[in-house]
Formats: sequence, structure tokens, C-alpha cells
Amino acid sequence: MPKLTYFGHDAFLVETSAARLIIDPFLTGNPLTPVSASDVTVDYVLLSHAHGDHFGDALDIAKRCDATIISTFELASYCQSQGAKAHPMHIGGGHDFDFGRVKLTIAHHGNSIDTGEGLISMGPPAGLLIAADGKVLYHAGDTGLFLDMKLIGERNAIDLALLPIGDNFTMGLDDAVTAAEFVNADVSVPMHYDTFDLIKADPNEFVRRVQDTGRKARVIKVGESLDY
Repeated sequence: MPKLTYFGHDAFLVETSAARLIIDPFLTGNPLTPVSASDVTVDYVLLSHAHGDHFGDALDIAKRCDATIISTFELASYCQSQGAKAHPMHIGGGHDFDFGRVKLTIAHHGNSIDTGEGLISMGPPAGLLIAADGKVLYHAGDTGLFLDMKLIGERNAIDLALLPIGDNFTMGLDDAVTAAEFVNADVSVPMHYDTFDLIKADPNEFVRRVQDTGRKARVIKVGESLDY
């Protein structure tokens, strides 16, 4: 059974029977996280997109751990150019790794990286479907609500869905509750809230409203782990 640990914002550690994965490792500069990048030891780094509050410490962690970055072609290729190991993929594509299978889904958001000389586009952003140890995790990435979330839920028996609720840059509470209905996971968990004042939101309200639809939801506190 995989174990999920929340590091705040959209950053999660996933421990499977075969490997350790970190998703969107925004640790340095994250006011909520209880860990530093140097505390993290992983085999893979999964990236939904390249914005600084998601790309974060990806290169430092990947190089130090000799870990493989998994992301879209443009972002993975950029990471390779910076000396990291990477496996490029793209939207709708899946690949079998030693721990399980990763498939990239659409996400409605932007995707650029600040090189210090301006923003460079990194192609489309992505959501992540991670199948390992007989369980399926859906990390929606930064996204607005989209109708194809229904298709994602219909095509995949999702055990745990991680959905942004912070509004302004992503879905707010209203749309996130609808997203939980569309995805229809066994359990939905809120993310991407409270890191900054601009994305303050009440995760307990999300849970209550999802439960009102007859579905399960729960808050994972920063630093807390959950077997799923």
C-alpha cells in the first residue's frame, strides 16, 4: 500500500514498495513545509509544470539523489540540459516504470520557467496519474475545472485525488467540489491553498461540501502521512 506525505502547497512524497517519488518539490521558500530539500531522498521527481512554486528544488534533489525527473517533453528536456536525468512524456501518454505506471493528463494552466533572463515557455502543464501497488493517485496539478475530469474518473478507478482549491490561479472551492464529483475518487484531498494570502481557502469547507455529495474527502495536514 503506498504512503503519501504532504509537504504543503502541491508538494507530496509518495512511497511505494519499489521507489520513493516526490511531486512538485517546492520546499525552499515554502512557508508551510516542515522539511528542507536536503532532507529528501527519492528515486523520482514528478513535475506537473515549471512555475517556481512547483518546480522548486527539482534539479537540486534530482542531481543529489541521482533521481529521474518525469515530466512533459519540454520541461524534461530542459532538466536534461541542466544536468539532471529525465524521462520525457506528454499529455495522454503513459509509461511503465519500476514502481508502476505514470500517465499525463491535461491541466488548464500556464507553464513557464524564469531563467533569470525572462520567462521561457515550457509547453503545456499536466496532471499526473500514478498507478503503483494496485492503487491509483491523481494529482491534478494547477488547473481550472474542465469537463474531461469526468472522463479521467470514468477511465481510471482513482483511489485518491489531490485537487487545488485556492482560487485565483487555480480552481476555487466551488469548482473543486465539482471536480471531486467528476473525478469520483474514493477520497478527495485539497491542496494548493494557504501558502500565500492570495490563495487562502478553508479545506474543511471543501471536505464538508464534497461529503454533502455522498463522496469521501479529507484534509491531510502539512507533514501528515496517509496510506491509501
